[in-house]
Amino acid sequence: MTDHPELSHLPPTKPVPTGPTRRDFLFVATGAVAVVGAGATIWPLIDQMNPDASVLATGSAEFDLSAMAVGQEITVQWRGQPIFIRYRTPEDITDMQSVPLNDLKDPAPDSARVIEGHEQYLVVIGICTHLGCVPVFNAGSYKDGWYCPCHGSQYDASGRIRSGPAPLNLVMPPYVFKTATSIQIG
Repeated sequence: MTDHPELSHLPPTKPVPTGPTRRDFLFVATGAVAVVGAGATIWPLIDQMNPDASVLATGSAEFDLSAMAVGQEITVQWRGQPIFIRYRTPEDITDMQSVPLNDLKDPAPDSARVIEGHEQYLVVIGICTHLGCVPVFNAGSYKDGWYCPCHGSQYDASGRIRSGPAPLNLVMPPYVFKTATSIQIG
């Protein structure tokens, strides 16, 4: 019967299957259910970190610039940050367009700092790029520019860093003109 008489009392063995078994299917199905369950459990925890509707509603703001006079600057608030809006004079625009880029710490042409067709309006976030102070308008060595009294950074009438420890130009917020004298920030 068998070649080994000492193994004759053992039951005959079943052949080993060569394809997927029921056990393989159960392992895959159990793993899939576990992944879907974990995702369904974690999603509300991640979703609650999104800003609520009141924050999203303040994500953009519109401002009317029709009352501004040539040469005037106003400061508005957007997302808790001061936004400097400057109605530049034609002389300011000409002067800023003629500045050689190699004279600048953070080279940017004046045309890249304004929206084409609305060059008279400069819109920048009023926070110094050095340590986050708020610069003072019409102070320092650059006519119609900004001066940060905390550490001495000076910006020109295009919001570009000209001297001092600040490494970058004043940041421009995302904005569009809704009409000739109305902008939407954000």
